[in-house]
Amino acid sequence: MASVADIRNGMIIEYKDDLFEIVDFLHVKPGKGSAFTRTKMKSVRTGRTIENTFRDSDSFPEVRVERTKKEYLYREDDFFHFMDSETFEQITVDLAKIGDLEKLMMENIEVMILTAPNGEILGIELPTTVIQTIAECEPNVKGNTASGSGKVAFTETGLRITVPFFVEAGEKIKIDTRNGQYIERANK
Repeated sequence: MASVADIRNGMIIEYKDDLFEIVDFLHVKPGKGSAFTRTKMKSVRTGRTIENTFRDSDSFPEVRVERTKKEYLYREDDFFHFMDSETFEQITVDLAKIGDLEKLMMENIEVMILTAPNGEILGIELPTTVIQTIAECEPNVKGNTASGSGKVAFTETGLRITVPFFVEAGEKIKIDTRNGQYIERANK
């Protein structure tokens, strides 16, 4: 059992018959009364986010999730196929476990598969950044600068993203997978 003092970002706990990952936390010691911890938690299974306050005396089971590196091969209907690069063992993950991350995935990308102690596949973790090619966007107009807002573009996987005005179709860009936002042009 883990206590409130053990809480850290990325920790996965069992709470209300579900598995939650701690996204953010804040230990609070008020001048009067006992200490408590405010947490923001994301369900590993459904992706929904909740906020909860734990008292200093609360405890909960910590879940050790196994992370294994796999290579994304291809998609077939609602199933994604992954392969272990060392053993060449292949596994299939349902679209429901991947969710919105599918538009950030390209063939041959290495991901981490999250597996619960009972063998249940919980989901995937992408690398922090991915590189994709802009498939469609408005043309560049002379005088547009790097500052200011941006324009809507679509990548080769269908991801809708806001990019600076100077980015054109056919260019490779780097995308932050945590928030799905443009970072910079990718080196050629």
